[in-house]
Amino acid sequence: MTDPHTDPRLDITAIVVDCVDPERVAAFWSRLLGRPIGARTGPYVWLARGDGPVVGFQKVAEPTVGKNRVHLDLSSPDPVAEQARIEALGGRRLDRYAEGGFLVMADPEGNEFCVIPRGPIDLDDDGRAHYLDGRDVSESEPS
Repeated sequence: MTDPHTDPRLDITAIVVDCVDPERVAAFWSRLLGRPIGARTGPYVWLARGDGPVVGFQKVAEPTVGKNRVHLDLSSPDPVAEQARIEALGGRRLDRYAEGGFLVMADPEGNEFCVIPRGPIDLDDDGRAHYLDGRDVSESEPS
């Protein structure tokens, strides 16, 4: 007999991002992740499947307001170099999170995500990361 506490029947199939302009946001994420747009169905724009869950963008009436309650962590061998690429694609750094030591970025509609180094991240006792210490990281969030 299967134990429902140790044998989950759910898998994460898709990550869906709410946005006012799914074409614009999907184009940003398509270039960022190197995944072409794979489909458009109703209010959704889907990126082609890569490793992991499929990523989609759903048209909603209201813009992103405030801090996301869920965000993606993207790994890179060089997060600081990725910051420049993300900004060139239309994203921006959110400096209000700088005290945590993480590189927190936002897509063109303000959906937040972190860029972290590949491999383990050392955190201090307060949960702050230090992978940006001593790196030239400009703060590009508009005032």
